[in-house]
Amino acid sequence: MANDAPFAAVSGGVNVRVRLTPKAARDAIGGTAKDARGITALKATVTAPPEGGKANKTLIGMLAKSWRLAKTSISVKSGLTHRQKTLLVEGDTEMLMKKLMSWMEGISG
Repeated sequence: MANDAPFAAVSGGVNVRVRLTPKAARDAIGGTAKDARGITALKATVTAPPEGGKANKTLIGMLAKSWRLAKTSISVKSGLTHRQKTLLVEGDTEMLMKKLMSWMEGISG
């Protein structure tokens, strides 16, 4: 994944790095943040607790609505029980990259 964007094109879709904070005051997508290695991740907060996959399910629903995609096209690829996650958004890679990069420009201001 490129260090300056949380998205990376992969065969059959796009990987998205996310830093998720469960049990927050509100459900929100709050731009990006870099980790200690300088890798950019999308920041997200959800009110749901991390137990039983509730936070992951809320995250997927929130992103699907924001990106206007089917919830079933988004899955947790790694980090199922961690704050740092990689999601896989399945679909046409080129179309998804354009859509997500355009969306990113919109939330960046």
